[in-house]
Amino acid sequence: MKNWIFLSVAIVAEVIATSALKASAGFSKPWPSVLVAVGYGIAFYLLSLTLRTIPVGIAYAVWSGAGIVLITAVAWLLYGQKLDLPAFIGMGLIISGVVVLNVFSKAVVH
Repeated sequence: MKNWIFLSVAIVAEVIATSALKASAGFSKPWPSVLVAVGYGIAFYLLSLTLRTIPVGIAYAVWSGAGIVLITAVAWLLYGQKLDLPAFIGMGLIISGVVVLNVFSKAVVH
């Protein structure tokens, strides 16, 4: 269970870092740039810890799926990114895929 918590925190750190990447304006603003470096550092360190017990394909599927949905939500809320019906359907399919992978696949370590 600890490794799934590490993976969850890694995803949140990656989403924060990616959001700060936009705010850094090409690394021309110091504080958002520091947040990018620290956020990605934490994210990749915690991801590496999860790979001790969670298979890399499963960890990356969860990481990327959750990251896509969360960063899209952040971009919508903070940066005014417009989302249309196909975007919502696509994110729903991503979430569904991660759920199917975790609930029904025997490749996932619980």
